[in-house]
Amino acid sequence: MASIKKKYLKPFKNWFVLILIIFAIWMLFFDTNSWLIHHELNTEIEKLENEKEYYKKEIEKDEKAINELSTDEGLEKFAREAYYMKRDNEEIYIIEYEDSLKTK
Repeated sequence: MASIKKKYLKPFKNWFVLILIIFAIWMLFFDTNSWLIHHELNTEIEKLENEKEYYKKEIEKDEKAINELSTDEGLEKFAREAYYMKRDNEEIYIIEYEDSLKTK
């Protein structure tokens, strides 16, 4: 049993191995540039890049809507659909189905 302990503990008696192990532990966990901090920062970067893509898509969608509203036909369509506006000589009937009504 004692020879097994000596076999496994023999590398730890070497100063270079001990210093290397301490250095590795320090760099992985305690240093300001540690692996843990890099992992957190990479996760944050990935999250921000995903948000960036989302906002780019939203900007494209909004620009498309602005372009549609910049024409007379698009503006008239929006006014009719959103605000139920009509021309003077028109009658508008709004038909609502039971499944489209908001009920409690």
